[in-house]
Amino acid sequence: MRDTRESRLLLVLLIAIAFALITVDIRGGEDSPVDGARRGAATVFGPIEDGVSTAVDPVGNAIQAVKDSGDRHDRVTRLERDNAELKAKLGSDDRNRSRSAQLDKMLKTAGAGQYGIKGAEVIAIGAAQGFSWTVTIDVGANDGIKRDMTVLNGDGLVGRVTTVGPGTATVLLANDPDFTVGTRMESTDELGFASGQGDRPLRVELLNGKAKIKKGDRLVTFGSQADKPFVPGVPVGLVSRVDPSGGDLTRTIYVTPFVSFSKLDIVGVVVQAPRKDPRDEVLPAKPKPTPTPTVTVTVTPSANAPADGLQQEQ
Repeated sequence: MRDTRESRLLLVLLIAIAFALITVDIRGGEDSPVDGARRGAATVFGPIEDGVSTAVDPVGNAIQAVKDSGDRHDRVTRLERDNAELKAKLGSDDRNRSRSAQLDKMLKTAGAGQYGIKGAEVIAIGAAQGFSWTVTIDVGANDGIKRDMTVLNGDGLVGRVTTVGPGTATVLLANDPDFTVGTRMESTDELGFASGQGDRPLRVELLNGKAKIKKGDRLVTFGSQADKPFVPGVPVGLVSRVDPSGGDLTRTIYVTPFVSFSKLDIVGVVVQAPRKDPRDEVLPAKPKPTPTPTVTVTVTPSANAPADGLQQEQ
């Protein structure tokens, strides 16, 4: 329809008629004169409305489903986050229990040797020192740590402090090829020098070429002058192989360290040496050998057997 004066007047007239019918319908209530027309329109347009509703409802349901899926996604995300936090907490508890056990074992070792120690945590490994076997610990000069202090854990000798910063320090591990420590054999007191060989057993040169050594013997640190870099009595390891004695002035043995250098976590720096050499006191008690059961067979003579044990002639 073209936008003319007549069309505008017609539109105004239709709007006025619509308002009039609405007014009459509202005032008439149930007896409205247009009720019959409304029912007729419902009869005609009802099926069309139902069809349109049927066609439109899936779209509305789909839209609502999308909205609900967002809510479900949020709930799933929250549940996943809660599960992750719970797993992290459980993992943290396991780690705390492990570290507590390490600390308890280290304190027992320090107590047995009467070492004054400063606890520390390994925070880095093999920092900027090339191919050296080193770790960085989270204590330094501000904590009273100095160069050439002995480092141990609950198992035994870890290494010695080489460099110190305000809040951290570098420890040269006992298995580093540049590491050497004086050792004393358990019980026999044979002296030697142990050197690191990386991931292989320590190499120990005993001063006595005729020393009687066997597999399973144990060593501790001999100690240094003024207790630096090593305090005495710290467990080093046990003998895993003995080279045959060839009449040399020294004898070579190989020692498996007590400490696992690839699993370091809680360590202690010895800040106060013991008043006396603990010698073998820090070594754990050797397990008692399990006795081998013996069976004794007792022969009971038969009632018909002769007293002298000889067979009678038939």
